[in-house]
Amino acid sequence: MRTVRIPAEADFRSSLRSPAVAARVGVWLGVCFVLAFVTGVISHEAYVAHPVIPFPTRPAWGYRVTQGVHVLSGTAAIPLLLVKLWSVFPKLFARPPRQVRELVLHGLERASIGVLVAAGIFQLASGLANSAQWYPWSFHFRATHYAVAWVAIGALLVHVAVKLPVIRRALGADIEDASQDRASATEHGPLTRRGLVRSALLASGVAVLATAGSTVPVLRKVSVLGVRSGDGPGGIPVNKSAHAADVVAAALSPDYRLVVAYDGRERAFSRGDLERLGQRTAELPIACVEGWSASGRWTGVRLRDLLDLVAAPRGRDVRVVSLQQHGPFRETTLPGRFADDPLTLLALGLAGEPLAIDHGYPCRLIAPDRPGVLQTKWVGRLEVLG
Repeated sequence: MRTVRIPAEADFRSSLRSPAVAARVGVWLGVCFVLAFVTGVISHEAYVAHPVIPFPTRPAWGYRVTQGVHVLSGTAAIPLLLVKLWSVFPKLFARPPRQVRELVLHGLERASIGVLVAAGIFQLASGLANSAQWYPWSFHFRATHYAVAWVAIGALLVHVAVKLPVIRRALGADIEDASQDRASATEHGPLTRRGLVRSALLASGVAVLATAGSTVPVLRKVSVLGVRSGDGPGGIPVNKSAHAADVVAAALSPDYRLVVAYDGRERAFSRGDLERLGQRTAELPIACVEGWSASGRWTGVRLRDLLDLVAAPRGRDVRVVSLQQHGPFRETTLPGRFADDPLTLLALGLAGEPLAIDHGYPCRLIAPDRPGVLQTKWVGRLEVLG
């Protein structure tokens, strides 16, 4: 039987596997992680009806930008993480120290790195799957992704604190300086260290360019890996069709009525009734957690005007109920500041045409600076709360 030998740190001889490379790639990787973390927290708060800091209605394109940055910074991090892990891989096989105190510190450092690597890989892999709307798991993506983000950023801070002396020395010297290298790292490859770092940054930039078209319309022709092309009625992609939501019969029924309710008072409106009310037009984006976004010219009734018809006071939250019978977002809560905003519409049309059924016919919510999944389609009831 052949014995498999576990590699030793000395078996890795490439001079590219050095603190000089790891530190420089790590700086850019850290920037991507911080950007993804900050924008991820903003995205999470956008889903909460009453966050600690009230989510603003302006700028109307705010969520579109922050969520786009979130997905693109995560995408940019993937090549950087691979190069970073490759450069420090020999450390996995380093012999632990024998002194108890040093051994404890070594173990704690290894544990923090293990948490950081596991959390980082999980965040990037699950985020990439979410962008493709592929969910090969049973857990709730948004809640889990948010929780692990805090684990990842905490582990990153611990890692930087522990490695700060090494990072400072590596960044303070020339990238080709070998004073901090392992003794066995003597073999030179086809790339210089500077060439490897530049290649990692180039790969990161290409990854961003290949996917950014989902958020930046002018890049759609070159973003071959973009999850949304901008195709769809009115130039707006469709995430979930009416057929998939099982609302076709209810949405097209001649008996359809939108019910607006407050404090025991109710008004019911057919599609024709809504069309006879004062119509407004607003240019507003749809921006989804997967990272794609598109801007549309929506026409419909101001939500505030509808609420006035049942004498609902300002500042009250509104429960928005879809004709959809199943799904986690068939009911959403629209905070009062959004309900009162003059740009918030119950849309009946898009790009000068009646609303397509896959975009929410007979009517849908469209509000500024809101995640797309909260822009409820096939609205059947508006209930003023409180």
